[in-house]
Amino acid sequence: MRAILMVFVSVILISCQESTMEKVTMKEDVFALADDLLEGREIGTLGERLAAAYIANRFEHLELSPKGTDGYFQSFVFKPSSNPHEQPVFIYTEVDSTVTGRNVIGYVDNKAATTLVIGAHYDHLGMGGDGSLYRGGDEAIHNGADDNASGVAVMLDLVQRLSDTNTNNNYVFIAFSGEEAGLLGSNYFVKNPTIDIDKVTYMINMDMVGRLNSEKTIAVHGVGTSPVFKQTLFANKDSLNIVEHGSGIGPSDHTSFYLVDIPVLHFFTGQHEDYHKPSDDSEKLNYEGMETISDFIFAIISDLDDNGKLTFRKTKDESTEVPAFKVALGVVPDYLFTGKGMRIDGVSEDKPAQKAGLQKGDVVIKLGDLDTKDMMSYMKALSTFDNGQTTMVTVDRGGELIEVEVTF
Repeated sequence: MRAILMVFVSVILISCQESTMEKVTMKEDVFALADDLLEGREIGTLGERLAAAYIANRFEHLELSPKGTDGYFQSFVFKPSSNPHEQPVFIYTEVDSTVTGRNVIGYVDNKAATTLVIGAHYDHLGMGGDGSLYRGGDEAIHNGADDNASGVAVMLDLVQRLSDTNTNNNYVFIAFSGEEAGLLGSNYFVKNPTIDIDKVTYMINMDMVGRLNSEKTIAVHGVGTSPVFKQTLFANKDSLNIVEHGSGIGPSDHTSFYLVDIPVLHFFTGQHEDYHKPSDDSEKLNYEGMETISDFIFAIISDLDDNGKLTFRKTKDESTEVPAFKVALGVVPDYLFTGKGMRIDGVSEDKPAQKAGLQKGDVVIKLGDLDTKDMMSYMKALSTFDNGQTTMVTVDRGGELIEVEVTF
């Protein structure tokens, strides 16, 4: 398998070298990074290293300067924790039971006073493991086309767009590893920056941007981390519908930058039934939607090009408001839904929702006697139920109100 993988990546790299004058499409980047032969790009594996080599080659042919500690690469070593509630520990020597990851870093020096960081993680779950939601039994390759070959592809598209324009900032493009293991690559970078981090004006992060829906809804996190962000977003949204979140804290790499007082914007097209499963494959992505998102982010960068160093503002950690649950309905919520209620984006097998006959697209408007007008009220209502308890759930299904009995 190792020899096959090396041949595969060699072919990819040669094809890039032969087409340096031609634009590599986002679709081509996704298919390369989410190919079965990379075996899910888990940190510390051959597949991760080959994905890093592919990205570094793309950086080189896009004429980015290397900005790692070893060419384009910034390696970091950590010892995984046996306790899932504890963070892995960085160490500085490779010894037994350690894992080495690689960030891939490229730079555009416009001789500017400020620097914009644009990032996306490229690692995924490999053959599954603790983070997988796959319940099929045998191990299977988790290709992570949306999570997060999509973000890397948009980042590479932005490299091409910014090659000779918007020169009032320098640009650092970072493909992070170790995001799935706990934001390790971004955490390591902000503690061991290869640039003057005090000159960073803001950071843009893209994680799962490959499934823009028919309503063209995109979630943007970190809107409250600088006073200029909200106006800029809505002035450039064009046909997009924006679901804004103020907090700079969230389960992706922008958090690492927010925690060192850098304004952040994180872009996300929503969770789906293929999340952290082997079915997250390249052919399921909305590539026209990715073009729309790249247009949107480029417009934001252009708008802020002459703003200098942005003012940072601390935000409330929205994650602290989420209540604890004793039960689960067994659905994937549609986090981008802006109507009244909680819309179901997917139903899990053999869970209370499926047993009660709930369907994708149903909008939950009441749990028992408690109204669920939005995601937060739905979570608060769900937190009041105990395992084994039965209640009536009211849903709006295509304009018709339906009541079903659910046993948790």
